[in-house]
Amino acid sequence: MKRLLLVAALSAATLPGCQQNPVSGRTQFVLVSEEQAQASSAQAYTQTLADAQKQGKLSTNAALNARVKRITDRLIAQATVMYPPSKDWKWSVAVIEEPELNAWCMPGGKMAIYTGIIDKLSLSDDEIAQIMGHEISHALLGHGRERMSRALATQAGLQLGSIAAGADLTGLAPVADIALNLPNSRAGESEADRYGIELAARAGYDPRAAVTLWQKMSAASTGQPPKFLSTHPSPTDRIQALTALVPKMQPLYEKAR
Repeated sequence: MKRLLLVAALSAATLPGCQQNPVSGRTQFVLVSEEQAQASSAQAYTQTLADAQKQGKLSTNAALNARVKRITDRLIAQATVMYPPSKDWKWSVAVIEEPELNAWCMPGGKMAIYTGIIDKLSLSDDEIAQIMGHEISHALLGHGRERMSRALATQAGLQLGSIAAGADLTGLAPVADIALNLPNSRAGESEADRYGIELAARAGYDPRAAVTLWQKMSAASTGQPPKFLSTHPSPTDRIQALTALVPKMQPLYEKAR
């Protein structure tokens, strides 16, 4: 009952509601505007990198940083074609020295990839492109805003009311941080797979690498599943879906090459 009243209050306060994503066309229910999402994500990203720097976990490996930037720059160039407003995003990518098999992209193009996923899976450039293409697609498809909206819905009614009234966005930074740890829906993951493999293909990265990537991820998921896989569709289903997409993406890849 409390949640129903909260949603009703938010709707009455004219916060964003049901909106159609301009990339996928899917209708999404969001409580956070794109501007709020990007502002709060920027704050959370700055804090995340500051913490990593303080702990000595922000990579200083020049070759690895350059490799990741080269790959993401090519993906970003295609992302801005897929979703033109993203040309105005302040894109950024960091390599964090953590053993986790993980990577992410916040609203507004704030990205990170962990050394664990690169090293433990011995990733090729094509496979890194599949991971980062998938994560960038989450941002283009508004999945971060959806997660932030879920996080926001758990916060105190006072904060929600303040946001509805257009209060200082600094209060949203913790929401962005919490949202990083919330799962996307399985439908959202499949959606990001579909657009991520296309993004990588258009950037000149082999779509077959999406299949080999998830074969590696499947092998790594024996026992305790990696955090990156904890809420994703099963590796078997994912590999099957991506395999079916490869022939459709191959012409885009060949053209980009």
